[in-house]
Amino acid sequence: MTRYKLILEYDGSPFVGWQRQDNGPSVQAALEEAVFGFCGERTTVQGAGRTDTGVHATGQVAHVDIEKSVESATVAKALNAHLKPAPIAVLAAEPVGEDFHARFSATGRRYLYRILCRPAPPAVLRGQVWWVPQRLDPNALQAGADRLLGHHDFSSFRASECQAASPEKTLDELRIEARDCGPGGLEIKVHAAARSFLHHQVRNMVGTLRLVGQGKWSPERVTQALEARDRRAAGPTAPAAGLYLTDVTY
Repeated sequence: MTRYKLILEYDGSPFVGWQRQDNGPSVQAALEEAVFGFCGERTTVQGAGRTDTGVHATGQVAHVDIEKSVESATVAKALNAHLKPAPIAVLAAEPVGEDFHARFSATGRRYLYRILCRPAPPAVLRGQVWWVPQRLDPNALQAGADRLLGHHDFSSFRASECQAASPEKTLDELRIEARDCGPGGLEIKVHAAARSFLHHQVRNMVGTLRLVGQGKWSPERVTQALEARDRRAAGPTAPAAGLYLTDVTY
């Protein structure tokens, strides 16, 4: 038996999330069916991040155990063939030791959140960004983001259904990148990095920062929300469509 590490890209729009569920198609189930179609084996594909409904990935990592002896390039090619027409691609596959675990061996995760600020709604990027009709102030966004860096109790940015043992996390990066795009348009990218995140943490932080970017909140109020340790003290949850899991480190 060989354990393979898989690097994955997917459009989360048609899925109920990464994890296999009874209420709709999942990325995990699609991959497991592709493994069965390729080698006739029923196995579990373990992912590094349990992305939610509608969340995308450009650098998700997973692992799978396969008894059939095949080359790595063949694994990726065969899985991609059996994944069609699902919007999932295996970018790479490589054999790893039995002690490797996509989720528990990870030492860091990076997410990207994309916001499109312009009066006109997205057409090509529909389902890929959060459309905000008003222009946001990138400097104000960064000032608010800086208040969240470091080790904190992130209860104010934690979903009620979060199963993490502790609300304490260390946020290593929360960086704002902005560029003009098209007539009157501004694309804002929020880069977030940490060893791990709470459920909805990134989306709740982005939803809060939007209020700062609109001038409705001061950066100081972000600190107040953080220190409250109460979800009701922070801003709304940003939509899933703008969120991407971009990298997992080991």
